[in-house]
Amino acid sequence: FEAYMIPTSSMERTLMTGDYLFVSKLAYGPKVSQTPLSFPLVHNVLPVTGGESYLKWIHNPYRRLAGLSKVKRDDIVVFNFPHGDTVLKAIPTEDYYTHVRIHGREQTQTMYGPIVVRPDDKKDNYVKRCVAIAGDTLHVINGKVYVNGKPQKDIDGVQNTYKIFTNGTPFNSKIIEGLGLSQEEIYFDSSMPGYPSFPLNENEVKTISKLPNVVEIRQNIDVYPPDFPDFPLMIFPFTENGTYEWTRDNYGPVWIPAKGVSIELNLMNLPLYSRIIKDYENNKLEVKDTLIFINGAPANSYTFKMDYYFMMGDNRHNSLDSCYWGFVPESHIVGSPSVIWFSKDKYSSFPKSIRWKRIFKFV
Repeated sequence: FEAYMIPTSSMERTLMTGDYLFVSKLAYGPKVSQTPLSFPLVHNVLPVTGGESYLKWIHNPYRRLAGLSKVKRDDIVVFNFPHGDTVLKAIPTEDYYTHVRIHGREQTQTMYGPIVVRPDDKKDNYVKRCVAIAGDTLHVINGKVYVNGKPQKDIDGVQNTYKIFTNGTPFNSKIIEGLGLSQEEIYFDSSMPGYPSFPLNENEVKTISKLPNVVEIRQNIDVYPPDFPDFPLMIFPFTENGTYEWTRDNYGPVWIPAKGVSIELNLMNLPLYSRIIKDYENNKLEVKDTLIFINGAPANSYTFKMDYYFMMGDNRHNSLDSCYWGFVPESHIVGSPSVIWFSKDKYSSFPKSIRWKRIFKFV
């Protein structure tokens, strides 16, 4: 088991900001440590000095022991952040590759460097819901997830944001507290009047619509081209040429790579799978004119060496997930949350800050 704390609201309200979890590494099989020379009970940063907590003198290849099960659709999964191989010391929680695409490599490192390069098992841990597994085809249509042509089953914790128009008066704070919402995501805009981005699940939409000061509720749906900050260079696979006219609410269809499966490789689908070929499966990838070369040889097909997964947060409009950084390799899977052993609300003062009902709650 490994202790883990939920730092953001990307999984609200399935997992709350301030939840402290025990994560079972037996669920999908514990990984043999790739960097065994490390400070005990610390993941990647020393608590006092802020330096890296491990040495790279010994580096083992990826190997996983047998687990209790395999990753299934709709599982909540803890994994190493795929883009976490390079970290900016000034802003360690932000995606290095996003800044490089927007600002360029040199300017990014000048503004936020130096950088730290981490092995797979020392990348930061993320927690999301696996919405599609290897071999699946995922499609998001107007905010609704479809896998292999079928809609994702209803999950209570999944929420989207809505524009709520009121008669000019805001909601009583008790209503917001009763929904268990994160205060940092909600604000009242008197010019609407109402709430431009209010997170709700489908059942709560029906309840809120009955309030006497509610005039209208509309779901926020991103269409192409996406609005800032979700412009094309933010949405995987990061193309601006119109090949992939995708947004977080209208995404795909995209096929999730599976171990042993071969695909035709061309310049059209290369943006989807180039990081897998280069970084996760350690090949030399080059494009010369219109030809693709892998390890120096011309290639018009590719066979995947690992299974991959597509992860999304339950708080769909406040989650940096696979829509923003792509597939999660099986080598990055850590485990499954088992139990919440403590939980506190950072917006409340002690003792009201302790969420007693969530302590020792099984996930």
